[in-house]
Amino acid sequence: MHKSIILPLAKENIREAALWYSNCQEGLGKRFTAEVREKVNFIRQNPKASNVRYDGVRTAVLNVFPFMVHFTIDEKNKTIIISAVLHTSRDLELWKNR
Repeated sequence: MHKSIILPLAKENIREAALWYSNCQEGLGKRFTAEVREKVNFIRQNPKASNVRYDGVRTAVLNVFPFMVHFTIDEKNKTIIISAVLHTSRDLELWKNR
């Protein structure tokens, strides 16, 4: 199994989305973060299950919430680097300009 690193901007993506969902319905933000955690665990176990979407970055869509986890694989260090967790309707150019 690979290790995982969630970069600070990706952590901010998760916090913002969880807060937004919590404001919509009590407990929904916790469900969102739990689903992100489950997807990260899946990626750690199956890093190549997701296709390369652009510039060597792979994406995995959450099961319930319309968000994608953007990540790269560092095979040498057996590490998954999560660079963004963005809503599927967001423009990818926003992420690329980070």
